[in-house]
Amino acid sequence: MLKEFRDFIARGNVIDLAVGVVIGAAFGKIVTSFVEGILLPPLGLILGRVDFSSLFVVLDRSKGLPASLADAKTKGIPVLALGQFLNDIIIVLLVALGVFILVKNVNRLKEAIEGPALTAATSKECPFCASTISIKAKRCPACIADLV
Repeated sequence: MLKEFRDFIARGNVIDLAVGVVIGAAFGKIVTSFVEGILLPPLGLILGRVDFSSLFVVLDRSKGLPASLADAKTKGIPVLALGQFLNDIIIVLLVALGVFILVKNVNRLKEAIEGPALTAATSKECPFCASTISIKAKRCPACIADLV
């Protein structure tokens, strides 16, 4: 059983997956830090210093109206904490946008270094009449020349 476990762990795809998960978790922290520390503060400033995390709706007004979300939690007043949910949605969208921009730029840089990707040819030129024909053609439809 120990040998089977060692063989399982030694597989390349298991190691690759583990490395990907660890790097992904670390990269996720970087992206989250970037979004929360760099992107969200200017967005809040543009929107008039709105802090979405403090938005809430009181469900039971019989216990009074709390001054803040923290006050509601300490007094045990049931509330819908919509603000944190909105914050999380904004963070996910900004993280997705940041990853999209990063991947797009990396692909552009990669293409600039490696050159444009070669695509499989689907047509060729007839050596007799210079017309464009299918790569699979054995006879040119324009001049009826044998291409084999």
